[in-house]
Amino acid sequence: MKNVRPDFPILDQRVHGKPLIYLDSAATSQKPKTVIEALSHYYSTMNANIHRGIYYLSEEATIAFEKTRRKVSEFIGAKEDRSIIFTHNATEAINLVAHAWGRKNIKEGDEILLTHMEHHSNLVPWQLLAQEKGAVLKYIPITKEGFLDIERFNNLLTDRTKLLAVTHMSNVLGTINPLSHLITKAHAVGAKVLVDGAQAVAHLKVNVSELDCDFYAFSAHKMLGPTGVGVLYGKPEILESLPPFLGGGEMILEVHEEYSTWKPIPYKFEAGTPNIGAVIAFAKALDYLEHIGMDVIREHEKALTQHALYQLKEIDHLTIYGPMDANLKGGVISFNLEDIHPHDLGTLLDHEGIAIRAGHHCAQVLMKKLNVPATARVSFYLYNTPQEVDIFIDILKKARRYFNRGL
Repeated sequence: MKNVRPDFPILDQRVHGKPLIYLDSAATSQKPKTVIEALSHYYSTMNANIHRGIYYLSEEATIAFEKTRRKVSEFIGAKEDRSIIFTHNATEAINLVAHAWGRKNIKEGDEILLTHMEHHSNLVPWQLLAQEKGAVLKYIPITKEGFLDIERFNNLLTDRTKLLAVTHMSNVLGTINPLSHLITKAHAVGAKVLVDGAQAVAHLKVNVSELDCDFYAFSAHKMLGPTGVGVLYGKPEILESLPPFLGGGEMILEVHEEYSTWKPIPYKFEAGTPNIGAVIAFAKALDYLEHIGMDVIREHEKALTQHALYQLKEIDHLTIYGPMDANLKGGVISFNLEDIHPHDLGTLLDHEGIAIRAGHHCAQVLMKKLNVPATARVSFYLYNTPQEVDIFIDILKKARRYFNRGL
């Protein structure tokens, strides 16, 4: 893949006197100049509210906003633009489904099927819904290799299963789940399927129509876009049947003293003023990804991941969590060095200019299953290089020797 690093201004800086090596893209990605400039351009030339004004600035902003909706729809293979709802993040997108779909369709005794590798964003909303409705939460366990236990999944599915909520790619293990199989099986018992795509859509070519999922949620900021923008894809026939999630301006058709009526989808679910500038700038992020090519990005990340896994395996007393084959996972590696807390390791690496994540990664259920309080995590993206991986490994080995002196 060609060198894209000059397109990302933040990568030019030094941290603690060392060149920045950013290995935390699973938390948020860095932004290319085109996205940063698009955000500035909106506020400099067309700052106005959308869908409401009949003047030039408002009309220009509205056109740009809706062009992003079309671009998102095409990027994920949706058949209709109206199936794309803008939220503030993937968390809000999942909560939208829990409130609008869940409150209408989940009854006492119904079962919601989750997995032990879910991010809190795809656990807590369902816990709240289950507590409110008297529903039952069930969990698909993971194997020691970090994959979903498909045999247990098949046994857990019953005619009482109303929803399968599953991550496309684990933010801790990197595991890429077999969505086609999961969705087909869930639909066979009449269940709907929500996919948390926050980690996957930035790295894999996704086609929601081919997957046949009912809902797919993700965030712009993990795929080169600005913060404050999330996306919920929903099958139009399902979205049309649901009540609003939030009430207020923009989502109404008529308001009377005792009742109101709603705009058609997707506007029924977009109450209030959205993050207009960020949505418009998000289009530039999608342009950038399409220009590089999702297949090219995937191959680049696989090479980096396998390169890192090969070297990490050679470090004594280091435990890696999740699949060891880069073909079966995304560019995410979680690990622990024996007797070194991930936070201490993260601090030491930071002093060398290397940014990694240390903690439970909003996946405490998974941490308990792994029998650890936290892990260190590195995650790669299109702007990372093999040389950065080598520097990281070298510093990691030095950290091992440094901490060993105190043992």
